[in-house]
Amino acid sequence: MTEHIIVEQPATHPGVRIIRFNRPDKKNAITRAMYVTMTEALTAADSDPAIRATAFLGTEGCFSAGNDLGDFLAAAMGGGMPREVIGFLHALVRSTKPIVSGVDGLAIGIGTTMHLHCDMTVASARSQFRTPFVDLALVPEAASSLIAPRIMGQQRAFAMLAAGEAFSGEEAREAGLVWKVCEPQDVEAATLAIATKLALKPPEALRISRDLIRGDREDIIARIDEEARHFAARLQSAEARAAFEAFMRR
Repeated sequence: MTEHIIVEQPATHPGVRIIRFNRPDKKNAITRAMYVTMTEALTAADSDPAIRATAFLGTEGCFSAGNDLGDFLAAAMGGGMPREVIGFLHALVRSTKPIVSGVDGLAIGIGTTMHLHCDMTVASARSQFRTPFVDLALVPEAASSLIAPRIMGQQRAFAMLAAGEAFSGEEAREAGLVWKVCEPQDVEAATLAIATKLALKPPEALRISRDLIRGDREDIIARIDEEARHFAARLQSAEARAAFEAFMRR
């Protein structure tokens, strides 16, 4: 457990489990401990019939700046993509219940790609979705190289994942990454309203419908693992070392 992830099931939103980033001083950068807590929360939600939907939320002005680089690199340089990251991504993909998310402000790296696995995402207009993988001499993750072209087309996917272009909340909506754009102060309420509506629907009918819409997940799991192998190899490269050293000097 970590205090940087708050897991709650408020009485005001019956059937909804909230997983909230709570590390605003570090722009909600994700540590391995945070990944473990989120994975446990998703797994527990799947096995609890009282929980019918999960909502991911950040803090005001920031969803997540992505991986905590110090924590991530300490693990990755010893043997590739940290297992805590892979475990979380597999749990996210295999979740049997609806997942919604609310984004206000920064959503960088996995702070962007995780929404590809959410069923509905609300964002503020001032949000910024960005994946600077190639800028760090790395490659896309979270099966984004498979899912993003499917939902937004090859050119938008390339712009996001390879060129590292930032997408505003409205641009993310136009690309199909986001369902709705609203004012920053309304993001959390709108996200939880969606989650609550989903939690009230007949659960078995919703599960079957969701499975039909999402299709077979094994190709997504396979792409996550393939990307992770490339990611691990890239981390050992001189190109990546130079990119990270330049980043740390900023």
